[in-house]
Amino acid sequence: MTPQARQQLDDFLHALRSERNLSPRTHDAYRRDLQRFMAFCDESEISDWLQVDAETVRRYVAWRHRRGLGGRSLQRELSALRSLFRHLLRLGAVDHNPAADVRAPKAGRPLPKTLDVEQVTRLLTFPGDRALDVRDRAILELFYSSGLRLSELLALDLAAMADIRQGRVRVTGKGGKTREVPVGRHAIAALEAWLRERPALARGGEAALFLSRDGRRLSPRAVQQRLRLRARQQGIEGRVHPHMLRHSFASHLLESSGDLRAVQELLGHADIGTTQIYTHLDFQHLAQVYDRAHPRARKGRK
Repeated sequence: MTPQARQQLDDFLHALRSERNLSPRTHDAYRRDLQRFMAFCDESEISDWLQVDAETVRRYVAWRHRRGLGGRSLQRELSALRSLFRHLLRLGAVDHNPAADVRAPKAGRPLPKTLDVEQVTRLLTFPGDRALDVRDRAILELFYSSGLRLSELLALDLAAMADIRQGRVRVTGKGGKTREVPVGRHAIAALEAWLRERPALARGGEAALFLSRDGRRLSPRAVQQRLRLRARQQGIEGRVHPHMLRHSFASHLLESSGDLRAVQELLGHADIGTTQIYTHLDFQHLAQVYDRAHPRARKGRK
């Protein structure tokens, strides 16, 4: 790039700092991104900002993407380029913004974290037979048995046990939509054990199925804290939270059945696209099996 083009970039970076009051960290990110693009232009024998067109920007995005840059980072770099060319347009140094209509590849949706079957088993078999131990065991068994959201589980009243004993529970999910989900025998047994302990904690005719130490309906935060405690007690590393049990329920069920539509119904997803994220988790499992078992996939094999 010509000395004039380099000066125009310096002027833009100075304007960013003085006019937009960016943090030093954000300003440095703009500088690095734009200097990298300038180096790309040098390699492409582009000497002036006026010579940059949309195809140049697309080639740059493709080049960065091939080198492993993710969608969110590319979106950030394109934002810096658009800002630079808006500045140059105001100065009359260019006649269009070549980055205006260029889009980065979609950022990959992060896969939900799950526990494997051995970790779930360990989590559900923590020791203790006090009332709160029995309650916590019933909560965790029901989470994993039925894939409930935290809000759905905490909204259950004692009256729900009539259906639970029949191996099902009706819950109200997002948007006020109700669905019926099965309850496994281990969860039913854990809930029956909790029912024997519950009267000692119940206060003032409280209708909630799950009670706090003071006899009132449990709060979301209390369940989150108890789950973290149980995970630490059982030596499970990482941040374990209620939704992780829902993710584990869906992933393990899909691995065993392959029935995506059924998993969608059980989770209460309105759009099957939301459920399809678990197919990626399932593929990860299959890929791991392949890497371990296939003769030509094992490391060191010729």
